[in-house]
Amino acid sequence: MLKADIIEKVAREAHLTKKAAKEAVDSTFDNVISSLKKGEKVVVSGFGTFIIRGRKARPGRNPKTGQTIQLPSMNTVGFIASKGIKKSVRK
Repeated sequence: MLKADIIEKVAREAHLTKKAAKEAVDSTFDNVISSLKKGEKVVVSGFGTFIIRGRKARPGRNPKTGQTIQLPSMNTVGFIASKGIKKSVRK
């Protein structure tokens, strides 16, 4: 599913114009991103939790040349699905 598909479904199900639905979806994503930038975790009840995880510096390898390089420490985004979502996708 693409972002455009989400916008289309939101517009149809909430009886909004596509422009209003796009603004709502964009605003939601922008707020999630800005909260994560501040280091806050974002909890969407019934959906899941977005968190920032730290990754330590580590050695890596350039696949093209085979040369060993040092990869810097960095933050990454993690997602923990809610129990309801985990249960609904299991077979």
